[in-house]
Amino acid sequence: MNRQAGFTLTELMITVAIVAILLTVGVPSFQEMMRNNRAATQANEFLTALNFARSEAVKRGRNVSLCPSTDQATCTGGTNWAAGWIVFFVNDDGDDEVLRVWEALSGNPTFTGPPTLGYQPTGERVTGTEDPFNYALATHSQCVRINAVGRPHIEKDAASCT
Repeated sequence: MNRQAGFTLTELMITVAIVAILLTVGVPSFQEMMRNNRAATQANEFLTALNFARSEAVKRGRNVSLCPSTDQATCTGGTNWAAGWIVFFVNDDGDDEVLRVWEALSGNPTFTGPPTLGYQPTGERVTGTEDPFNYALATHSQCVRINAVGRPHIEKDAASCT
């Protein structure tokens, strides 16, 4: 007699049940990890912009500013930094010269802060930009602060931003 090799219906149902249990546990954890990584990446992207503006102010010997921008050319974002932002300085003709543009953030985060932020040629922040930046993506909240000498840093607990 030839016996056919294969799975029985019981074995198949047990395998499907185990896979379903593993996916039920694993998928939410994976989604949470993805949100956490996106929040960290986006906060670090803003930190990169701050460091860029600071170094350009020192290099050029003039004030360099950041502002939210919905059109990636002018300061049109109000206090909503999630729509993107620009780094610029005012040239000798009195016109704004955009140095770098950052596009809108993905994932629909809330990212608010003061309407502009500036650095002096010494690398210190321009007076009046002490307000913190509040960043939140789903349940992940972070606070970007700039100390008195202009150095930015991220605080993982955004409750300290208020």
